Parts: sequence; structure tokens; C-alpha cells
Amino acid sequence: QVHLVQSGGGLVQAGDSLRVSCAASGFAFNTVRMGWFRQAPGKVREFVAAISGGGGPTYYADSVKGRFTISRDNAKNTVNLQMNSLKPEDTAVYYCATQFIRTFEPRQGTWPYWGQGTQVTVSS
Repeated sequence: QVHLVQSGGGLVQAGDSLRVSCAASGFAFNTVRMGWFRQAPGKVREFVAAISGGGGPTYYADSVKGRFTISRDNAKNTVNLQMNSLKPEDTAVYYCATQFIRTFEPRQGTWPYWGQGTQVTVSS
């Protein structure tokens, strides 16, 4: 059974850094693409970043390129999202997710398993 358990997040000020993590179990982690999505209040959930099973390639939303870095530790079955230079508009609930198809696809319907969500709040 697939389990994704998130940790990290919290309340920071604009310009600060924060990391969210996701521990996975129940599948061959090193063969599966992992991703992060976020949902801000009153908005639809959107793609943030993804990383392939072997650690590359990576994919980012334009809004976070150059500020966020996704990484994975296949020995620990974890995926991390390091968020730097945070902005108030980054405030959202962040979700990790898995994708089993061969070709990267940001559409949420192609990501069957999700973490519980982690709140990230950036104050101005």
C-alpha cells in the first residue's frame, strides 16, 4: 500500500527559506517520478516541481524556477522541496505526489497518490 507522509513547512517571512519533505513507502521508490503541488486559498491546486526516479531530469513551474529545488534521496525513500526567497504568493498547502507513467505530465489526474498536505505561510 502506498503511503506518502509529509513533514516540514510552517510560517516564515518573505525572503526566508523553508524545506518540506515527503517520506514514501509501499512501492519501488527509485523507479517512480515524484512531484510537489500546491493549493493556495481560493485557488486550484497547481504543479510546482517534479523529479524523475533516478534523480533527473527535473521540472519546475515558471513561478518557482530559480527559487525552489526538488531533490530526492533514494536510499531513504524521501523527496524534498527546498524553497528559497519565499514570497507571500507562495503561501499554500503543499502536497507531494507520485507519477508512474513513463513521460512527465503535470496534469493532476496522472498523479494517483498524494501526501496529506503541509501548510506553508509566508508573511510580508
